[in-house]
Amino acid sequence: MALFRPKYVTFDCHGTLINFQMADVARELYGDMLDEPRMVEFIRNFQAYRIDEVSQDWKPYADVVHNALARACRRNGVPFKPEDAELIYSRIPTWGPHPDVPEGLARLAQHIPLVILTNSMVSQISSNVARLGAPFHAVITAEEAGAYKPHLRAFEHMFDVLGCGPEEITHVSSSFRHDLMSAYDIGIKSKVWVNRGHEPANPFYEYTEISDVSRLPAVFGF
Repeated sequence: MALFRPKYVTFDCHGTLINFQMADVARELYGDMLDEPRMVEFIRNFQAYRIDEVSQDWKPYADVVHNALARACRRNGVPFKPEDAELIYSRIPTWGPHPDVPEGLARLAQHIPLVILTNSMVSQISSNVARLGAPFHAVITAEEAGAYKPHLRAFEHMFDVLGCGPEEITHVSSSFRHDLMSAYDIGIKSKVWVNRGHEPANPFYEYTEISDVSRLPAVFGF
């Protein structure tokens, strides 16, 4: 059977390509207030509230972080300080890629145009992308789409920008909740799950599984 050759390979950025260090910063801020079981619960709550915030109407990502952190602090009996949310938000552009990413992207970019669809702000993302070590045909943000993933509107905006349909791309993500479930719902047949260990497998969503991005070119026969 011939391998699928998409018009574009599209990517989630933070978590899939960029090492998303929200948990590390939370530990830095609150580790001396919480024992390990409570710290794990705080991190879990902070993640859940971020998912809830991006599932609502679009707002600046600084507000997403602020609201999610305030809710996690309230839930866990930790004093909330707005400057803590500002610190976390300011760290995001400084984070770099997982070690497997630059080489895999650079090889794939020789054959297929690469695109990022990110739950990010325009002012944030360029610094992260510059660390990825590969050229991108387009970088599309939630700010430009007026919607965060998992909203289908984010994917629809990407199709409009690229001038293509869901059947012409392969979408790559480490997250079912942010990306692959929505990709399935909107009709993207070719999907790749990068198993980074932060979500369990879910074969219902019909994807190719890889352990890291260095293995991605082989999915297309390169």
